[in-house]
Amino acid sequence: MTRQAMYLRMITASLARRKSRMLVALLAVVVGATVLSGLVTIYYDIPRQMGMEMRSYGANMILVPSDATAGGMTQENIDEALEHVGDDELVAVSTYHYENCTINASPMVIAGADLEATRATSPYWYVTGAWPSKPHEVLVGLEEAEFFSLEEGDKVTITYTLESSEDGRDALKENSIEFTVTGLLDTGGSEEGYFFISNEDMAELTKAKPTFNVAELSVQASADRLSQISDDIARAVPSVTPQLVKRLTTSEATVLTKLQALVLLVTIVVLALTMICVATTMTAVVTERRKEIGLRKALGASDRSITLEFMGEGLLQGGVGGLIGSGLGFAFAQLVSTTVFNSSITFRPLLIPVTVLAALLVTGLACVAPVRNATKVDPALVLKGE
Repeated sequence: MTRQAMYLRMITASLARRKSRMLVALLAVVVGATVLSGLVTIYYDIPRQMGMEMRSYGANMILVPSDATAGGMTQENIDEALEHVGDDELVAVSTYHYENCTINASPMVIAGADLEATRATSPYWYVTGAWPSKPHEVLVGLEEAEFFSLEEGDKVTITYTLESSEDGRDALKENSIEFTVTGLLDTGGSEEGYFFISNEDMAELTKAKPTFNVAELSVQASADRLSQISDDIARAVPSVTPQLVKRLTTSEATVLTKLQALVLLVTIVVLALTMICVATTMTAVVTERRKEIGLRKALGASDRSITLEFMGEGLLQGGVGGLIGSGLGFAFAQLVSTTVFNSSITFRPLLIPVTVLAALLVTGLACVAPVRNATKVDPALVLKGE
């Protein structure tokens, strides 16, 4: 039998003789490793999860025409700006084109929009009825629906005044289209004061190539990354002025910082408690084995061999507890993620060796004081029963 095999057999036999105490220490290591693995997984996944949650509160960046851009932004301008946003960062982009029209001789602002994209950038919009899905269908803000006494299924005629030139003189013509109300929009904001139609219907109504007054971007990125994207767009696309929605980006950064600080604090506290539990258990083991230690030292055992034995017992528990805790930690993180954020979490294989190393470090530090006490045992006093 090799020295290594003998050493391992001696350690495992010693642990087996004191199952109850060692199980307590092992359980403490498993709990600490589980919390460490789970919370670190959550710590690094919080920005993604928080970004997904904050996207439900609306877009965090808007594009508007620059002062030098007359007639609004074209789709080409917007596409050029989107080149500076990563494909994995862009959640959705919706465009809006506003025009003054009349309904029953009453002036009204009509918004042409990419309604399918709007559902992604503004998921908080509450629609009673259905979203427009066919030509000549309109979504009416609740405020305007009450003003015009409109309900789902009602017909409404929207009129747009065209400018044309005949015989060298300016003349005004009107273009009217009848729309069907499919739903009523309730947001509690300014959106309730508009009629929303598709961009295709707006082009038909105005008889002009669509340009856009606003483009809303929902971008999943940190506050620093958003600022970088905004700066890149401002430099590269002079026809577009990017603006960050400070209310969302600032709130997201603040909440994220506090959550990460809380996770870090809890992790440190749990690891400290794990260290105390392991140290207490090992101290009790050393106290129980004082006579054994004294006898071994009287027979010529060195302090180094005693240190290696006790440290081996502690580190073995740390390694086993770290491996078990790695798996349980991912399950714990997955449970927290599905409960709090309603989405699965990303598995990080690198956390397995990190968790095991952390567990070994914690148990190693916890064993330092008990092992030092073991090496200070005086064989003469112990064997005399003192």
